[in-house]
Amino acid sequence: MIFSKIVALICLAGFVSGQPILPADEEILKAQNLSGSVPREIVRLPFLREISLLGNCVTGPIPRALANISTLANLTLDYNQLSGTIPPEFGNFPRIEKLVFTSNNLTGELPANLARLSTLRDFRIGDNDFRGSIPNFIQNWTNIEKLIIQGSGLSGPIPAGIASLTRLTDLRISDLSGSDSAFPRLSNITKLKTLILRSCNIAGQLPSYIGEMAGLKILDLSFNKLSGPIPHSIVGLSETDYIYLTGNSLSGPLPDWMLIDGESMDLSYNNLTSTDSAPSCQTRTLNLFASSKGNSSGIVSCLRISRCEREYYSLHINCGGRQVADDKGVIYEDDADSGGSSHFFWNRRNWGYSNTGHFMDENRDSDSFILQNSSVISGDNPHLYADARLSPLSLTYYGVCFRNGNYTVNLHFAEIILTNDQTYYSVGRRLFDVYIQGKLVLKDFNIEREASGVNRPIRRNFTAVVTDSSLDIRFYWAGKGTNGIPFRGVYGPLISAISVEPNYAPPVEKGDGRISTGAVVGIVLGVAFTFLLVLVVLWWKGCLRPKDGVHNDLKGLEGSFSLKQIKSATNNFDPVNKIGEGGFGPVYKGTLFDGTVIAVKQLSAKSNQGNREFVNEIGMITALQHPHLVKLHGCCIEGNQLLLIYEYMENNSLARALFEKMFVGPEEHQLHLDWPTRHKICIGIARGLAYLHEESRLKIVHRDIKATNVLLDKNLVPKISDFGLAKLDEEDNTHISTRIAGTYGYMAPEYAMRGHLTDKADVYSFGVVLLEVDTSTRRIPFIFLTGANTLKMEGNLMKLVDPRIGSKFNEEEAMTTIHLGLLCTNAVAAERPNMSAVVSILEGKSGLQEFLSDPNFSTGQLNKNPKEMEAINDDGPGKSLLMDGPWTASSAASTADLYPITLDSKYWEKRDQ
Repeated sequence: MIFSKIVALICLAGFVSGQPILPADEEILKAQNLSGSVPREIVRLPFLREISLLGNCVTGPIPRALANISTLANLTLDYNQLSGTIPPEFGNFPRIEKLVFTSNNLTGELPANLARLSTLRDFRIGDNDFRGSIPNFIQNWTNIEKLIIQGSGLSGPIPAGIASLTRLTDLRISDLSGSDSAFPRLSNITKLKTLILRSCNIAGQLPSYIGEMAGLKILDLSFNKLSGPIPHSIVGLSETDYIYLTGNSLSGPLPDWMLIDGESMDLSYNNLTSTDSAPSCQTRTLNLFASSKGNSSGIVSCLRISRCEREYYSLHINCGGRQVADDKGVIYEDDADSGGSSHFFWNRRNWGYSNTGHFMDENRDSDSFILQNSSVISGDNPHLYADARLSPLSLTYYGVCFRNGNYTVNLHFAEIILTNDQTYYSVGRRLFDVYIQGKLVLKDFNIEREASGVNRPIRRNFTAVVTDSSLDIRFYWAGKGTNGIPFRGVYGPLISAISVEPNYAPPVEKGDGRISTGAVVGIVLGVAFTFLLVLVVLWWKGCLRPKDGVHNDLKGLEGSFSLKQIKSATNNFDPVNKIGEGGFGPVYKGTLFDGTVIAVKQLSAKSNQGNREFVNEIGMITALQHPHLVKLHGCCIEGNQLLLIYEYMENNSLARALFEKMFVGPEEHQLHLDWPTRHKICIGIARGLAYLHEESRLKIVHRDIKATNVLLDKNLVPKISDFGLAKLDEEDNTHISTRIAGTYGYMAPEYAMRGHLTDKADVYSFGVVLLEVDTSTRRIPFIFLTGANTLKMEGNLMKLVDPRIGSKFNEEEAMTTIHLGLLCTNAVAAERPNMSAVVSILEGKSGLQEFLSDPNFSTGQLNKNPKEMEAINDDGPGKSLLMDGPWTASSAASTADLYPITLDSKYWEKRDQ
């Protein structure tokens, strides 16, 4: 019983009547498996400053007599089974600083006397059953620093007086019932590090002052009714660790900075304007699933499924585990994706999941969204309960291409973390809600209670109606249940397996050998489409049209610009506005009527090959939009004028910044890049390539990545340009055998020698650029790579760093980029990392260790045929290689960079005037 523990405490402290006891360690009564009620005798300790009964099995009401301990500063009673109300007498505490009642069974309203607690710094009442609304008197707690009211049972709105709590650093309010209310005024609370106002019925626009909370580390405004655009000021939160805006009605365009620097952000389930700038459901750690307007029903647009190749009549997922078969032989698909705080996974067939949230206040692996059961569960299909997927906030499984009709959804659960061993661990409670097709089907669902124990399977069945070929099942944590037993960070929904079965007889194939009418129609249409496709390909190749047919193609690509507009913008192609000259022709700077500054790329009428690349570039860039790809405003085709209109890039190309001696112009116009800028440029290029290879709906191999094809805007943000040589990378092919085109010094050996093209060719080119950025050495020759590896073996790689950077820079980052550049230029394509891995390494999220098992990792098979490598890197005149297909040392497109490095000095002399 508790009383005996209290007596022990008195003895340990050497209590003597009339003397203060020794400083009481709150750990003495914490998690001691104490049962019974709180004894009144505790008030006999008149000098007690702290009482912590955290994590016991204490029951009954909270004694009113505790208010008589005038010295009490900390009363922590969380994770127990206390009932009743908070005594009104607690408003008489003269020195109380901390009151914690989280995870009990407390009821009633908060007593008005608590308004007197002017010394209060920490107040937590989450996971209880209080009644009434959040009281206005909290405005009197002007010294409070931490206020947590999550899943408390209280209703809204959030009182306006909260604006006076200017010392708050941690504010968490969630799951309030009641009517809609405006966003509370928090502009005076400038010290916030954690702001959670989740599911509070907040309506209206997101206030711009949120972006001024520079110290904010966690922002969670999910599952409200926020509308309107995301304010531009939110860019001020670029250093915030987690931002959750999921489940609102935010509209307007997605800010570019979120695509560039957005880390651990969740914008899923909103009404943002759908643009090609955000074509993927997941961009690094930015979750954009169902974030666009019109995704409230049907197939979510970011999946890029224009039509279903087949209909599905069932679904079986082993959540968090490997593929298994149940006792009836039904296959449950694997779901072993590791997950993340703002994460969407797609199995590329007919289902995926979206997860929102990270584990707060945790002392466990925050990246662990999969649980493995250390015990064996008895009963049918125990292997379905060997693993489970869990979420700290919201987990939605989403299925598509279902035949419309009624289905039975079977949800399989088993509590595999909590215990019922009569210790304080058994006080733990996992509560969450379940929604199917947007309808609440389980409220405050407790697996252990429903299954009558832990490690016991339980299944819940529901009927779901599919009317638009899609099915969604959402598991949501509404702030209820414990979140620190058996250790901190244990809470949120948990699901072991999902099965969906039709409530109708699915169609079966006919067994009489006859083909159905529908099949005949499908075959005929398929043959017709294939024939038409062949004709289109032949026409494109020039086999079925006159030689001037390419020009006719261009006429069909008319954009929104007239020749008159472009002449006006460039002052009739005034030589003063000429930026440079390339194989395509001249490039001009122009200003449109609305003030938009543009770059006009003029195609030379002499270039037949350029015509094809002109068409290709329009097609590629129109389909691809990303913050690190140059933006194409449009084109102009009139008479013999073929023009591309791009966004203007104030700082020209990366080559100009790195290789200043090659440029014509006074030194004051030359850029000097410090190390942080160079590192940021490398990350930007890598992100752009990762988008081309892995994130866009079209998988693209650029084929001509080099410093002159990387442009820099006014903020030195890099953008990849020149898609004249880009090739579609078909996912089902291991490589493409293609006509070789590119630039000496940047081409991967397998591509240059054999025409073997994969996205790893771009990785090689990026590695060259990466080394150029580090060293300011142009077109890294083979002899350089050999020397670099010698320096690597000697431990002297830092000698390669461009001395213009100076002596004060992050040597660890520089060393990583050099190692990474050598890794990317490995002669063995399979040894090169993919671009998403490159991004992760550059951003410091992953290390190079997994690639360093081979001490010769940077060279691979490079040294086996050095003469061959020299030939590939040699850009001398008259060089050629023997191979199948024509060799293009440097195509018209690749030498016609948007801003060629052969600059027109007349323009640059007047540039800043």
